[in-house]
Amino acid sequence: MKPFLAFLLAAFVATAHAQTPQPPEIAARQYLLIDLTSQQVLAERDADAQAEPASLTKLMTAYLVFNALRDKKLDLEQTLPVSVRAWNERKGGASVMFIDTTMTPKVSELLRGLIVQSGNDAAVALAEGVAGSVESFVDMMNRQAQAWGLKNTQFRNVTGMTESGHYSSARDVAVVAAKIIAEHPDFHPIYAVRQYTYNNIKQDNRNLLLGRDPTVDGMKTGYTDAAGWCLVTSSVREMPNGKRRLLSVVLGAASRQARASESQKLLNWGWQAWDAVRLFDTNQAVATVPVWKGDRAEAKLGAAGALYVTVPKGEGNKLKTTVERTDPLLAPLTQGQRVGSITVTTAAGTAVATVPLVVLEPVGLAGILGRAWDAIRLWIK
Repeated sequence: MKPFLAFLLAAFVATAHAQTPQPPEIAARQYLLIDLTSQQVLAERDADAQAEPASLTKLMTAYLVFNALRDKKLDLEQTLPVSVRAWNERKGGASVMFIDTTMTPKVSELLRGLIVQSGNDAAVALAEGVAGSVESFVDMMNRQAQAWGLKNTQFRNVTGMTESGHYSSARDVAVVAAKIIAEHPDFHPIYAVRQYTYNNIKQDNRNLLLGRDPTVDGMKTGYTDAAGWCLVTSSVREMPNGKRRLLSVVLGAASRQARASESQKLLNWGWQAWDAVRLFDTNQAVATVPVWKGDRAEAKLGAAGALYVTVPKGEGNKLKTTVERTDPLLAPLTQGQRVGSITVTTAAGTAVATVPLVVLEPVGLAGILGRAWDAIRLWIK
């Protein structure tokens, strides 16, 4: 499991100081706020409680379509038929992009219908285009959820309409959203599109924060009577040490306006009460240590990538970094091989983050004589 998922699924909450900032009161059934830059959860309430996800379901629908496009199983310019099943989604007042069985929309058009207009008809047409049937696509959704270890998610449809056995959680929804941002950056900008017109019908993106906050670049709204008003929001800012991105999930708010205002409140607190601190750059050595029986005398060790931590504002210059490693280090060593851990703590000793300590550059075996000499030295040691 990748480090981000390990942090998120373990419900890791950053507690960088005895006086951890307290989040504002959020008027929603469940919520979650994550700093994706440091991969830390900053605030949550009932984030693992099973809940109806409504159209947040379409995050997983879109993710699998993005995968199909990446794997060349689908093409943006490819046209897809509109089945009677897809056309029937317009019944009952559901969100649709207004396609019918006489049309052959492009995949690119259906994606915008799915993401900007939250079209249930687009979701069905894309699911059938990728998997042949909605049922087969739902099986794909559940297999992906299982592969990620999402224990509070089960899909019964591709749209998010209320159905027995169809549920997710704030944390699981956040995992799907974060995977889209990380793995499909070319498609993520679609979530920031504020309007889309298809068949001469213009519809607005239902995410009100796109028009209020210039740092918001997505992601997805949802509503049913059972789910309440839901919103996943991503917000990114340029900081002195690079880009920083926050992701919020608000489930079960009281109204369309409330899901936007409560999400904004949560994001504003994340920006104002916390700092993201870059401790090490990618490939920056944290330690250079002796290697035994290697073709070089020392090995460079560090984090697997740039290391950020999120701490209460003003605490960044008080952090301490401790390295624990295997000793002695014996060649051969491969790049990325874990040999210990890096722990970041506050001055008071409170752990902020622990990440693997890995080998940054491979170390091969020394020759026979070199290995023999080091064996003797180790024996004496």
